[in-house]
Amino acid sequence: MAVVGFGRASQALVRYLCESGIRVLVSDIRNYSDLSSKEQELLDQCVAEYEGGGHSTGFLARADIVVASPGVNYRHSVLEKVRQSGATILGELALAADKFKAPVIGVTGTNGKTTVTELIGSIFKAAGKNVFVGGNIGTPIGEYLLSDEEYEAVVLELSSFQLELCGDFMPEVGILLNITPDHLDRHETVEGYAAAKMNMFQGGSAKTFSVINGDDPLCRRFSETMTGVEWARFGHEDHFEASIRGSRVVMPDVTYELAGSRLENLSGLLNSAAALLATKDFGFEKDAVQQALIEFESGEHRLQRVARYNNITYINDSKATNTGAVKNAILQIGSRESTIVLIAGGRDKGDDYTLLRDSVATHVKKLILIGEASRAIGEVLGDLVEVDYPATLDEAVLRASAACEPGDTVLFSPACASFDMFDNYKERGARFIEAVHRLHQKKPTGMHQ
Repeated sequence: MAVVGFGRASQALVRYLCESGIRVLVSDIRNYSDLSSKEQELLDQCVAEYEGGGHSTGFLARADIVVASPGVNYRHSVLEKVRQSGATILGELALAADKFKAPVIGVTGTNGKTTVTELIGSIFKAAGKNVFVGGNIGTPIGEYLLSDEEYEAVVLELSSFQLELCGDFMPEVGILLNITPDHLDRHETVEGYAAAKMNMFQGGSAKTFSVINGDDPLCRRFSETMTGVEWARFGHEDHFEASIRGSRVVMPDVTYELAGSRLENLSGLLNSAAALLATKDFGFEKDAVQQALIEFESGEHRLQRVARYNNITYINDSKATNTGAVKNAILQIGSRESTIVLIAGGRDKGDDYTLLRDSVATHVKKLILIGEASRAIGEVLGDLVEVDYPATLDEAVLRASAACEPGDTVLFSPACASFDMFDNYKERGARFIEAVHRLHQKKPTGMHQ
């Protein structure tokens, strides 16, 4: 068996295959000398043959089954040739499909996946259940396969890349949170992007309890193309299975109150409704679920309140890598009557920046744009507000702060990938936080929103 790509997810998979007695070939764009000592040790322990510097047909054609990392485009020319030669191309989900020993809840969508995955995990834990939370969220699926622990549920955040090659994978519960154009540099069209998401519901409703955002127009549009699927909807309509009314989520037999919690906002209510609908048949006590909702706090780099200096609030939203997430952030902050100086930019993913025009025109007083996509974003939004183009993130924070008046908010919400300037969104967010505190010559306060 061959594994293409040697990132964190693939490393866990290689360990699992090795422990299962399977001989493994590993192909990666990095040369062996560029790998960390830990990565080299893993390859040596597994006696895995390694091809570095790119992928070749000759090397991969030696395997009957090739597992492509989510970060590797399954349309890659080498994979196409290997497929034509008779090899089976799989993703990690297809490989793991028949190996889950507990009910699986799969969470996908453009925005909110991590929050909903974590929230569902928190609900299970509040109910005293042992739950595995992983997938695209950070803990690879391979870690589940390697574990001997007895889990009562598996909650997986699933990206469109993972779902492209999911094979026969069918979760017991599948959640589609929303669809906005994203990753079009890989999927090419929103139809292609949505089709990848919809793979999770391929088997119809016979096995999967299918949960969908009834408010989202693209969810409605693409769900109508699915035959045999009975959708359970959440949103603002009274007839939905989970209906948002003010600060409450109302379901046929129970109502949950989110007033005063971190989830008492538009996206928080929608995310809560999705999580509540997905877990409703697990028999949890209402008090335990309510406690999980009230105590829940989203992770770092998602609308994270960094600090408040000179009556200016700094928000780190580095995980916002598409226009849908940025629009949501602007509307949430703007709804609190705060004027925004927005720092955005990075590596373009083929997104449509015109989707930001209304929210920027209404709530943003100045744009600070960095990275490879800065000029492209400026061309689309520059007629609405003043635009500045600093060379570094540190300079962006300095200029954003200078543009603020007391009561304003500096929002770092990039709408782009991080890879032009940083290794990942976490490093990018950490650098923003450092720049904020360095500017004000203070130590981090650990304040979160």
